[in-house]
Amino acid sequence: MRTQSIFTLLAVATAVVAEEAPVVEHNPIGAQYEATLEPKGQYQVSGAVKIASGAAGKGVTVEIALAGLPAEGGPFLYHIHEKRVPDDGNCTGTGAHLDPYNRGETPACDASDKASCQTGDLSGKYGKIESTSFSATYNDEFLATLTDDVSYFGDKSIVVHLANKTRIACANFNQLSPGDATTTASSFGTSYGTPLPSGSASHGHNATTSPTSTSSTGAPIRPTASPTASSTEAPPNTGAAGKVAVSGAALLAFAAAMML
Repeated sequence: MRTQSIFTLLAVATAVVAEEAPVVEHNPIGAQYEATLEPKGQYQVSGAVKIASGAAGKGVTVEIALAGLPAEGGPFLYHIHEKRVPDDGNCTGTGAHLDPYNRGETPACDASDKASCQTGDLSGKYGKIESTSFSATYNDEFLATLTDDVSYFGDKSIVVHLANKTRIACANFNQLSPGDATTTASSFGTSYGTPLPSGSASHGHNATTSPTSTSSTGAPIRPTASPTASSTEAPPNTGAAGKVAVSGAALLAFAAAMML
C-alpha cells in the first residue's frame, strides 16, 4: 500500500508545464513553402497558403488566399496540423494542431498574447474567416523554417475547419526553397509559386486582409522590410517542447506518505 502511494504521488508531483512560444530569430533567409488546396468532395475549397522566412530571419511572412468556402458553417478556422495529409486525402489523418509547447486548445487563443497560443493556431492568432473568399498577409514570429526547430512546419499540413471544427479542406506544405542562413537578402519574389490576391484591410497583428465574394489574382506580396545581415554562426535551438516542473504541494504530500 505504501509503495503504491509513493508511485501515485510521484506521478502527481511531476508534470509537463506549457510554455509560451519563443520568437524565432534564425530562420534561413529565402526559405519558402507552399500548400495548395484543391476542390474535392462535398466542399469545394481552393487556394494556397504560402509561408517564407521573415526579414533578417525573424519569424515568417504568411500569405493565404482561399475561395469556395461554404455559405454556411462559418466563421471558418484554419490551423497548421502536426501531421501530413495521408495518401487517401482524409483530413482527419493530420492529427492535432502544431503545438510544440504543450499549450492545448483550451482556453481559446488570446490574440492579444500570441506567444501564449498554439504555434499552429493561425486563425486564433490572426482572425477567423467570415466570408466565402478570403485573403490575408501577416507576419508570425513563432513559426520556423529551420528544420531542426520544434516550430518547423515544412513537413506538416494546413487544415480548414467549419466553426464546429469539422475539417473541410487540407493540404501538405511543400518546400519551394530551403533558403540560406548565411545570406542577407531574401529571394522571396516573383518566383514564389502562384500569385495571391493582395489585401487592404487591417486584420490582426501586422496583417492585411481582404475578404471578398470572389477571388482575384495579383502580384506576389513581398516582405515589408529588407533583411539585414545575419550571423554566420549556427542557429541555436529555440527551446524544448516543455519544461518539467515539480509541485511543492505534491512534494509535501509525498514526504507525508513516506512517513506512513
